[in-house]
Amino acid sequence: MEDKFKLFDFSQERVRVLHYTWIAFFLTFYVWFNMAPIKSLMIESFDFLTDQNIKSLLICNVALTIPARIIIGSLVDRYGPRVVFSGLMVVTTIPGLMFAFGDSFTQLVVSRLLLSSIGAGFVIGIKMTANWFPPKMIGRAEGFYAGWGNFGSAAASGIVPIVALSLIGGEFGWKYSLALSSIVCGVYGVMYFFLVKDYPFGKEPKEAVKKASIMPVSSYGDLIQYILWTAPMNLALGLLAKNLQKQIVHGETMFSENALYIIWAILAAFYIYKVIAILKVNLPRLKKGVPESEKYPFSSVSALNTTYFANFGAELAVVSMLPAFFFEVFEPLKNANGDRIVTLAMAGLVAGSFAFINLVARPLGGYLSDKMGSRKKTMLIYMLGIAVGFAAMGFIGKYSGSFHENGAEIIVPTFDGIWWLVVSVIITMGCSMFVQGAEGATFAVIPAIKKDLTGRIAGMAGAYGNVGAVTYLYIFTMVNEKTFFFILAGGAFFSFIYCMTFLKEPKNSFGEDDEIETLPPIMEMDEDVVLVKN
Repeated sequence: MEDKFKLFDFSQERVRVLHYTWIAFFLTFYVWFNMAPIKSLMIESFDFLTDQNIKSLLICNVALTIPARIIIGSLVDRYGPRVVFSGLMVVTTIPGLMFAFGDSFTQLVVSRLLLSSIGAGFVIGIKMTANWFPPKMIGRAEGFYAGWGNFGSAAASGIVPIVALSLIGGEFGWKYSLALSSIVCGVYGVMYFFLVKDYPFGKEPKEAVKKASIMPVSSYGDLIQYILWTAPMNLALGLLAKNLQKQIVHGETMFSENALYIIWAILAAFYIYKVIAILKVNLPRLKKGVPESEKYPFSSVSALNTTYFANFGAELAVVSMLPAFFFEVFEPLKNANGDRIVTLAMAGLVAGSFAFINLVARPLGGYLSDKMGSRKKTMLIYMLGIAVGFAAMGFIGKYSGSFHENGAEIIVPTFDGIWWLVVSVIITMGCSMFVQGAEGATFAVIPAIKKDLTGRIAGMAGAYGNVGAVTYLYIFTMVNEKTFFFILAGGAFFSFIYCMTFLKEPKNSFGEDDEIETLPPIMEMDEDVVLVKN
């Protein structure tokens, strides 16, 4: 295999696999975010939908991605990325079509919740890329995969409305635009199965994972961490349930408070079941003693949970509120004719560019992680940059002393003049560079922690990105934009401190060797991780 990273050398099979895989990721994100750009058309089409209902659908859109990324991460370690990626793209065509042609709020909620599982596709490609590239190249490979694939969300913002209004047209053109995106994704899922394979020839693992849903840990302290870090994923789903319960449809709440308590009880039961499974797998293993060759620091996993919470979670939340923020804050800014300078279209461009920067920022984060000689230091620089960036965004506007009809204080530009608008856009783009670069740096570390656990570690960290999105979006319903930016800055700074304390520099994370690690056989005491000789 070639020892140089040549992004467009298609004579290399691993380069072809990388491109096939980012396209798969691109399509899953295109489908995942295909609702946001046509939400106004949905409100016009359905008399039962309100702006608040749409906000709830947006939260639904990131909710079940949390457990889906955990489950998909386990399936990837067990069955391999090719089968799982293909299966996910084909299966989620069903809820995609259900949402496109749904005609009640319940149908829209259920189908969007099911469709949110397509956001787990990201985890699969992380494993595929780790299988094909050696440690010294993993940052660049993962960064390119994630950056270009993640651009699917920005592409959906531009293409879905064009297809709906210009190419199809009609009152329900948006329905066929959504349906078409799901169909294309499903067709590519079939193609992907035949285009790629899981490993380079001769690099297949000597032992295959028969079952893999629980991560084996290295110490009793790690076991406690694992249990604690599993809880917030259920809590985030509880917040979603609370949000849905408050939704008013046809004059009534979507479901009763008693139903909400039942949902919370079910989530608590799932958590208890998960804890029992974690203990069942790990206690016998720890009692027997874990060989040094199998140990890894779970503190690094928890540290990366905080980084993805604070970067990807913040990105999802910010993109949803940024257009309205710029549109409202810069309302006083007028041209010579007295017209607004910051129109809805301009505000939308600012928000779209936040995601567009993924094309450069995320690959750059992976590249710097490869080249700076310390993946931990790269991570720390990025998280501190996010904290500073969001804090700076908090100073874009100031309180005016006047209030909206709902009692919220009006925010106006901190300084007068179009120059401050330009500076504010630069601050926003700079913050975006750090946010998305940190995402690339996060997944440059993950395969180096324990390669045979890449799917499960990526699944957990990826899930925390959605935990962050749900948490931040829920907080946003209770605070104004200025306060919200400072909260985002605080989350990033907490992650910076946590990483400084608990993130360990991975061993051999810049090595030449691209051999596939495998866990040695675990006998009798482990029902959830069983390794079978080929």
